[in-house]
Amino acid sequence: MGWNSWDSYGTTVTEDEVLANAGFLRDHLLAHGWDTVVVDIQWYEPTARAHGYNPDAPLVLDAHGRQLPAPNRFPSAAGGAGFGPLAQRVHDLGLRFGLHIMRGVPRRAVAARLPVAGTGFTVDEIADTGSVCPWNSDNYGLNHDHPGAQAYYDSQVAQFARWGVDFVKADDMLFPYHEREIAAYARAIDRSGRPIELSLSPGTDVSLARLDHLRANATMWRVCDDLWDRWEDVEAQFARMARWAPWQGEGHWADADMLPLGRIGIRAERGEDRLCRLTRPEQISLLTLWLISRSPLMMGGDLPTSPPETVELLTNDEALAVLWHSTGNREVLREGDLVLWTADDTDGTTRYAAVFSLADGPRRFQVPLGSVGARPGDRVREVWTRTDTPHDGRHLTADLPAHGAALYRLAEDTGRE
Repeated sequence: MGWNSWDSYGTTVTEDEVLANAGFLRDHLLAHGWDTVVVDIQWYEPTARAHGYNPDAPLVLDAHGRQLPAPNRFPSAAGGAGFGPLAQRVHDLGLRFGLHIMRGVPRRAVAARLPVAGTGFTVDEIADTGSVCPWNSDNYGLNHDHPGAQAYYDSQVAQFARWGVDFVKADDMLFPYHEREIAAYARAIDRSGRPIELSLSPGTDVSLARLDHLRANATMWRVCDDLWDRWEDVEAQFARMARWAPWQGEGHWADADMLPLGRIGIRAERGEDRLCRLTRPEQISLLTLWLISRSPLMMGGDLPTSPPETVELLTNDEALAVLWHSTGNREVLREGDLVLWTADDTDGTTRYAAVFSLADGPRRFQVPLGSVGARPGDRVREVWTRTDTPHDGRHLTADLPAHGAALYRLAEDTGRE
């Protein structure tokens, strides 16, 4: 759970903007479990801009071809300090610090034939120039038949560890699935001596056949391309997360992507400065699906300038309890415009149910209690509205707006408040 700069700032985030979001996170969200701040792509690009990538970008590299923060955007990185000072300031707030990195080695380092740290190799010897990212031209892939390829990742992650990095989002890893790159990166993290979480992106329809390899190497992995503030993006996640939800847990998580909520698009890759275009019911549906499928939560909106109503959603502890304390999460019905999910609380008695409407207008659903694991004598509480929901012992009536959802906590009614 944390904040990532991508949805708001794309490739252009600055140190001041990171610290503003970190401070807000500490003051308003940390108590609710939000504890990680992630600087997304091209923090090493001094000429980064909104709406795309600069060809042949003048990346800031050290003498061994490793990326360094652009000092015009991250002043504390001057003099070779890297992200050490910024990571320390984030740690001083009681938070974890993360960064984004592209798969492979910078093309500029290959052209300059820079040495791989700690070896007699140069980066042009370890590059696979036929392995390129289709949407970003910064890097080549690595030839993992060459021992210098692992050495490069080892040196890169060792530098991250020295800076105090706690979380790495490694991009261009999953589509197509770069099995050897993923394993090499995980090995580099193990060798760094620092506990660093590895997040893999982007993940357009990653196969469950990869589950064992993903669990062995990563903390989390995306199951989709970038998700934006469009209902069609959210609706597509129902089928994906239904496939992955039974396999969530034990420190390894399928990731439904960032939350494009609040104020986004300030200098982003897509769209202009705006408030999230999802309606309030659609935002509740998004969060409900992410919670009951136990996806990681990375807020993409700029926290200090997002509406209070957005922060209210992110800090609803009754709703967040589903993420923290549920098991057996699964989709149990998809019929027409109705989708039902259920889960059990780890306390062994409480249960959860989510009712979603995919309809384009308001709908009333009569949901049999048994279909969501409820019993006739249960107390049913809707956690977004923090209200008890009456029922007749047989059915639960859910009046939902277009693309709306309700998230229920089910427990035996003891007659006590």
